[in-house]
Amino acid sequence: MTMELEKYYNKFCEDKRLTRKYGQVEYITSMKYIHEYLGNNKNSKILDVGAGTGRYSVQLANEGYDVTAIELVKHNLGVLKSKGSAVKAYQGTALDLSRFSENTFDMTLVFGPMYHLYQFEDKVKALQEAKRVTKDGGFILVAYCMNEYSVITYGFKENNIRECIDNGKLSDDFHVISEPIDLYDYVRIEDINKLNEEVKLKRIKLIAADGPADYMRPVLNAMDEDTFQIFLKYHFSTCERPELLGASAHTVDILIKE
Repeated sequence: MTMELEKYYNKFCEDKRLTRKYGQVEYITSMKYIHEYLGNNKNSKILDVGAGTGRYSVQLANEGYDVTAIELVKHNLGVLKSKGSAVKAYQGTALDLSRFSENTFDMTLVFGPMYHLYQFEDKVKALQEAKRVTKDGGFILVAYCMNEYSVITYGFKENNIRECIDNGKLSDDFHVISEPIDLYDYVRIEDINKLNEEVKLKRIKLIAADGPADYMRPVLNAMDEDTFQIFLKYHFSTCERPELLGASAHTVDILIKE
């Protein structure tokens, strides 16, 4: 699994994705809620699990927060460290955060790992570890790739639906069946709910991090700044609406450790 991810992220530039307009929607939205739950406490300690190239952790460290990052892929970790921030960055996996004591962090971000974990047990383990290292009353933000986005875009829009069905990549009710070779796993809201129930974490809210943005890449990337700001205003007014969550490309589950 690590080898496949290494090959993928050696070629894929996550920083570039999150700075294009369609990717900015996800980034700006996630940062908005991060700041909402950090409040005004600049002494907050943040753990960024699956930090990638540090798009979130470096910015938060530059804002003055005490940030620690864990990243599995060496290439991404190297890019993160090259940015010269105050982030304390280590190679590691979401499944084993044993280098950290219990109740250490005020906020734990799990923005990458759930994309690449395929077994329910592994997802549970990642959430359990995030819960363990987070302080009582602290927040855990977990990002997921959503099932319907994959079916609509890769399946129908890119005309791979028949191949996916014939190759056993979809269940009878069109739930994506992923393996490590596929790199990404996709979930529905009921899948996320089962994980939270297993780990006994309480949801504050579930948000559509990018809403329709990923479906609208060319349109958004071509927008003038004024129109883009109007789109963001629209997105913020709808990103918590339950009837729209499942179709977003990404969701962020905002949880509290009681």
